[in-house]
This record gives sequence, structure tokens and C-alpha cells, in this order.
Amino acid sequence: MMKFITFLVLIFLFSISTIFVFDYYNLNLKDLINNEKNNDDNYNDDNINNGEVIVSEDLIIAFLETGNKYTGDSIFIKAGDTDVLIDAGSRQSSSTTISNFINSYVTDSTLEYVIATHAHQDHIAGFVGTKKDPGIFELYNCNTIIDFPLTNSDSAIYSKYLAARTTEIENGAIHYNALECYNNLNGANRKIQLSETVTMEILYNYFYDHETKNENNYSVCVMIHHGDRKYLFTGDLEDEGEELLVDYNDLGKVNLYKAGHHGSYTAGSEKLLKVIRPDIVCICCCAGSDEYTDNPNNMFPAQDFISRVCKYTDQIYVTTVATEDGFESLNGNIIVSSNKEGITVNCTNNNTILKETEWFKKNRKWE
Repeated sequence: MMKFITFLVLIFLFSISTIFVFDYYNLNLKDLINNEKNNDDNYNDDNINNGEVIVSEDLIIAFLETGNKYTGDSIFIKAGDTDVLIDAGSRQSSSTTISNFINSYVTDSTLEYVIATHAHQDHIAGFVGTKKDPGIFELYNCNTIIDFPLTNSDSAIYSKYLAARTTEIENGAIHYNALECYNNLNGANRKIQLSETVTMEILYNYFYDHETKNENNYSVCVMIHHGDRKYLFTGDLEDEGEELLVDYNDLGKVNLYKAGHHGSYTAGSEKLLKVIRPDIVCICCCAGSDEYTDNPNNMFPAQDFISRVCKYTDQIYVTTVATEDGFESLNGNIIVSSNKEGITVNCTNNNTILKETEWFKKNRKWE
């Protein structure tokens, strides 16, 4: 009998201790979770903070308006802590418009890489600036400057660009031309690691070391690699230059193509498009401007360009549109983000693709 009573007492004590231990560890587990919530600003039950999904952008590419009615390229790229600017707009005052945008991203007054694709005003003017609007070379510490090996230009703006570039070099910048980069000469590199996951590749352009009367074909050409994603930038390269670009480089399909020569009828050749088959096309231009031609079909972006590229994608975006009074934003600044979730396009004015805009419906055909 005593053995049986002893057995029951042991069972009771064991049960009490088990409940106590379970409650103790269950309490600590709740406390741990609560502490994690309190200590981690990004913690929430569904990875949502105030209704917005918390994401980390690995690569940002922004196609910028240049602050006036004129055509012009300026592309800002942020990869981790590395900041890159390709070209600087259509007028010297474009530097202020550009800096007003990129200062949201550049917090140390430093551009690690600056690329000037070729010597035309609508690509280099903002590097120079004015007394009222200091140029990009004056506003930022530009660590490495990469530009075109050849040019026919003797323009005043090109002379000013050379003077501003010289001053920047005297202040510590390193200068290479694109051929030195491609050939890995004099300390330059063909492939430049911008961040852990992003590489910038200087492509070979036949006209880096062969003369041409077409200044646009001297353009520096760049491929950005983000994992297996590819982003192609060809400056103002035109059809002859594009065909040779295909011949001398293993381009393959790209996720994004910065439209050559602002969407001119002389660029976006069938040979290039057939190889790169872009998913997204971004055009830096003032749509419908008569700056260069009176032929409505050839005004940027030209009908011939649209007719060729529409076979591959309808995801076409344009920065600016001409108006009777000057200009206004079409998409505005076009901001492309690439991260583990995918590729997204968000624009500062609207996200309407080109073929759905009123300008397109009045001036172009989707064919």
C-alpha cells in the first residue's frame, strides 16, 4: 500500500514540475518574440511596415530629364555604395536639374565613376556648368572619368569640357578612355565591380580606334550586369556602329536597352534588336521636338524606331514631351530598380507606357 501511495505522490510531483517548466519556457519564448519585435525595426507579422513591403534595392538606374526642351542624355546608376553618372544633359544648366535628383542618393559628394559617351553638347554640357549653375565636375568629387578615345569635335562646349576635365584630374580624378578600359591598359579595367552583385563592362566599339565622320558612332558603350540580368547603354550609336557592336561583342538578350540616339530613325537597327530583344526600352528625349528636323515622323522618338522596337516590347518609356510653350514631363525621371524580387519601373510623373500616351496616339502608330 505504501509503495502505491509513494508512486502516486511521485506522479503528482512530476506533473506539477512539467507544467511549471512548460509555462516557464513558453513565457520566455513569448518574451523572446516580443523582444525581437521591439528590437528589430523591420520586424512585422507579414513583413509589412505601415502597409509597405520592406525591400532593399540592389541596383537603381535612373534616366533623367535635363530641365529644358532640348534633347539630352543623363543616366544615374547606384549599385550599393557606388554612384555612376553617364552623360550630363543638354545644356550647361542641366547640372542643377541633375544634381537636384541625384543628391537624394549621393550623400558624400562623390561620384565613383563618370562616363562621357561622346563630344556632342547634349551629352557633355552639364559637366561644364555656368557661374550660376556649377557643373558636375565642380559639384562632385569624380573619382574616375571614362570617355571617348576619338572625336572630330572642335566645338566651344567640347573645349570647355576638356578644361573642366583637366581641372578635375588636377584635383585627383583618374582619367581613362574607353579603349584603355576595353584593353585593360594603364590601370584601366574592362570589367569594373560596382558592388557585390553588379558589374559594369566597357564594350568594344569599332570606332574607338577607327575614324568616322559620324560623331555619334564614337560613343562609349556599356553593359551593366546584375546577376544574369543585363542593361545596355550605347550613347548615340547609330546603325553602322550598332551592327559592328553586334559583330564584336557577345551581347545576347538584355532586360533593358537605353534607346540609341534618343530613339532616332537612324538607331535601334534590326540587327541589334534581333540580338538584344529588350524587355524594357528607356528613351531620353523631348518627344516631338523640332530641334533637329521638321519631319514629324523623324522627330524623337521616330516612327521607324517605334516600328522596329515594337516587335520586341511595348514597355517603352520617354522622359519628356515638347509643348507649344516649351516642354513638360512625359514619364519624367524613369527609375528602374533591380533586386531579388525582380525589375520594376517607377517614374516621377506617371508610369504610362509610350503607346498609351496622348502624344503617341496623336503622332505615332503601333506597327
